Amino acid sequence: MASSKGGSSGSGSGGLEKLSIEQLKVVKEQTDLEVNLLQDSLNNIRTATSRLDLASTALHDLSLRPKGKPILVPLTASLYVSGSLDDADNVLVDVGTGYFIEKTMAEGKDYCERKINLLKSNFDQLVEVASKKKSIADEAGALLQAKLKQLSPGAQ
Repeated sequence: MASSKGGSSGSGSGGLEKLSIEQLKVVKEQTDLEVNLLQDSLNNIRTATSRLDLASTALHDLSLRPKGKPILVPLTASLYVSGSLDDADNVLVDVGTGYFIEKTMAEGKDYCERKINLLKSNFDQLVEVASKKKSIADEAGALLQAKLKQLSPGAQ
């Protein structure tokens, strides 16, 4: 919550300069933690976007294959079994938590594109928030160092 107060001041160091050393430590620790959590979220979004890009590419490749053509079907990341393409017009789309929905090829591609666009939008918003939090953490750290130097002028 302390970072919310620091972040809502808007004018930068004006609000943070009034804080005590202990309060600055709390603000710095909390904003550092928030930045780390945001970085984890950004990494998760990158991974999900990459997977959706691969799925979209796979749908495109699948749409080009003729019916009855032999293919390898992935059961896991390293286990494939032989199969043949029975219907390239309909696909099962994994919508999360073990649920699949049958869609046409065009609907499957559209689903992937919409999810990719949503993730990119969320990514951009999180980058902006992470940048603001990082600047608050940096500012709190600089102010904390300055206040600590004022307390012990003989050291360093």
